[in-house]
Amino acid sequence: MIRNILTLLAVSAAGPVFAEQLYETKLFGSYVIGHKVDEGNDEVVFRPCPTYKLEDRPFDAKIEESKASNCPKTKRGTPAGFSVAPDSGTVDDIRQRGWINCAVSAGAPGFSDLSPTGEWQGMNADICRAVAAVILDDPSAVKFVPKTAKTRFTALASGEVDIMIPASPNEFGRATINGLEFVGPYFLTGQSFLVPRDLGVASATELDGATVCLSSPTDEFAFAEYFKTKGISYEPILRDGSDDALSYYSAGGCDVLTADTTALAITRSTLPDPGQHMILPETLTKEQIGPYVRDGDPVWADIIRFTVHALITAEELGITRANVDTILAGTDNAAIASLLGSQNNVGQKLGLDPGWASRAISATGNYGEIYARNVGEGTALNLERGMNALWSNGGLVYSPPMR
Repeated sequence: MIRNILTLLAVSAAGPVFAEQLYETKLFGSYVIGHKVDEGNDEVVFRPCPTYKLEDRPFDAKIEESKASNCPKTKRGTPAGFSVAPDSGTVDDIRQRGWINCAVSAGAPGFSDLSPTGEWQGMNADICRAVAAVILDDPSAVKFVPKTAKTRFTALASGEVDIMIPASPNEFGRATINGLEFVGPYFLTGQSFLVPRDLGVASATELDGATVCLSSPTDEFAFAEYFKTKGISYEPILRDGSDDALSYYSAGGCDVLTADTTALAITRSTLPDPGQHMILPETLTKEQIGPYVRDGDPVWADIIRFTVHALITAEELGITRANVDTILAGTDNAAIASLLGSQNNVGQKLGLDPGWASRAISATGNYGEIYARNVGEGTALNLERGMNALWSNGGLVYSPPMR
């Protein structure tokens, strides 16, 4: 909820009359200066300026300066060319602080774990770096905060972190209870089966009579229905959590281990001989992995959402980490020009400058590069693209038009 608490009239150098307005963002307690500009044809647009706390500036001096330059200067370190839209308190706090606090799952190879040199790596880490490049022009301006499944929702809800990206699928109920928003998926997964290759099966339809290890009673819902429709018998073996289920499976206590594909791939990578185990091709459920933010700051949520969209669109258009600067220098492709900001600034409504998407791509590569580097074939997780291939390549991944 925002309310106007000051209106001044002035005439810009270009001629149209505008009203300079000071807004108070009640949720975050920060202030936004901007202009409502009459562009003719009964169209009025609001042009925001960088946000700052009222006590951070000499009020009258800033207003006079605004009359001359359209937007007041800020002391808060906002990079030149940036502007922040109303109700973006999280972005304002991040820019004042100078880094993003990003909660990730610890020890999740391919998604968020430490490299041998102590650097955070994985798809989740790359998404946080891409967002940092967008709003801070620095992909290294991220503080990674490892959290467990029990502590990550509380850490985000309390304000300890700005964004949380778990390595497990969307937990709608827990997010809703904690007043959080699921921004949207960047990785698609679903429940499947891990089996030893020497079991001699290539499909879940060949698992008749198998013993199936599961870490939770809810794991049985999907495959029980699947087996019933296929006329397949099985023996469930419920263990005390995922670690216990893995230990029992690796010791030969059961024929099959079931979980979502992502968890199975991570599990397989920890086994003594990962190549001797395979994930069966059947996916029994549809699940999503993606970032969470606190509810109530739609600008921050949209910046993260459209950063992911930009990385996906870059893959569709053939823009890579290696060629983005060359393409940016000159292209006659309207879609590319729009994404990279040389034709339109699609991020303007979010307070972003024209180069926001090109910085994200330069920082991490496009979506396909991120996938291949962290979880693709030849990595420890060795996952095919599958559902996570572009829609044009038979997958389910696509972005809305970036224009």
